[in-house]
Amino acid sequence: MTVFKTAVPRIEYLKVQNFRALKHIELKGITPLTVLLGPNGSGKSTLFDVFNFLSECFQGGLRQAWDRRGRGKELKTRGAEGPVVIELKYRERPKTPLITYHLSIDETPKGPVVAEEWLAWKRGLHGQPFRFLNYRHGIGSVISGEQPDAQDQRLEVPLRGPDLIAVNTLGQIAQHPRVAALRDFITDWYVSYLSVDSTRTQPESGPQDRLSKTGDNLPNVIQYLKESHEEQLARIMQVLRQRIPRLERIDASPMPDGRLLLQLKDAPFEQPVLSKFASDGTLKMLAYLTVLYDPTPPQFIGIEEPENFLHPRLLAELGEECRLAAERAQLLVTTHSPFFLDSCRPEEVRILYRDDHGFTQAHTAADIQGIREFIAAGASLGHLWMEGQFGMSDPLRNQGAPWSLAGTGRSLRGH
Repeated sequence: MTVFKTAVPRIEYLKVQNFRALKHIELKGITPLTVLLGPNGSGKSTLFDVFNFLSECFQGGLRQAWDRRGRGKELKTRGAEGPVVIELKYRERPKTPLITYHLSIDETPKGPVVAEEWLAWKRGLHGQPFRFLNYRHGIGSVISGEQPDAQDQRLEVPLRGPDLIAVNTLGQIAQHPRVAALRDFITDWYVSYLSVDSTRTQPESGPQDRLSKTGDNLPNVIQYLKESHEEQLARIMQVLRQRIPRLERIDASPMPDGRLLLQLKDAPFEQPVLSKFASDGTLKMLAYLTVLYDPTPPQFIGIEEPENFLHPRLLAELGEECRLAAERAQLLVTTHSPFFLDSCRPEEVRILYRDDHGFTQAHTAADIQGIREFIAAGASLGHLWMEGQFGMSDPLRNQGAPWSLAGTGRSLRGH
């Protein structure tokens, strides 16, 4: 029987500065399942890419992640001064101290550098948080041990270059377990840019335990589940059959030339269908389920616009699958779909919009005056959104009607 990780790290707060349209944005009280909602151009994909960027910095290095996004010329907010800043507040486990991770990145003629990086926490109920890791341009110090304290010895450990991330470097050393825990958390993130066409490929045979960002190794993951976790593959098939009733089974079979062939069999037909001829929605749903029902799921999962290629009736069901998965991972989803939104709670939905200066702002649906009352009366979030109750998330309103944030007395006008 597969045992899922339940006590996983949880991000509770995010601050981003000078990252494209995100000149200054804060998300407070982040929930295990967080949904980003807004019209095209509101900044959903940019906020989603913050997590992908941080993941790539840890997996492939800062310079590679920076260069892939056009360097500072394209990555930094237009007309803004100062570095790109990403700051997370998270807990390693429930009821453990809140840890703050701050990463500030600037650019020199030689390339990107880590201008400032620190980790801070407060162990007791009293006193101020202190930084147990503190670096600038590759020079800094760290306090080692399981429970670093302000009175403990601080070690000066210079890095080999200013473009190296201290957490990523020192987190590989056993004597820094708190640093290692953050490194392991971020390197384990799965941020999906799933392409249905990629799932139709015929890769070389060989089991792989984690779906790639594009889904091009889907047959390998099915092969892995079939060989090592049959109970999880059976669970995925059970869920999939509930959504696609005629589906009987899925096979990943090695071919004589070494390639892996993914086939899907529908009732009542005797012969299976090659994945290249299978339904887009079936393949996409299968790919998502292999991530959500991973025997050792990623600790953070990002899914962008799951409604593409899926029947609207399946989206509320996928939302419920995401909610179940959020018990053993943290999920971030971007969407335009009212059907997916119907499965969400007001506190889980962040509404993104552009302000007068063109910069992205965010508010929680639960903070909009009247939304909780509508929900209590039986309304659904998807219906309220389509009726224009969220104001700024309506793409048809250039000057939308004002809406108020509950308890603030402030009115906001959409742009």
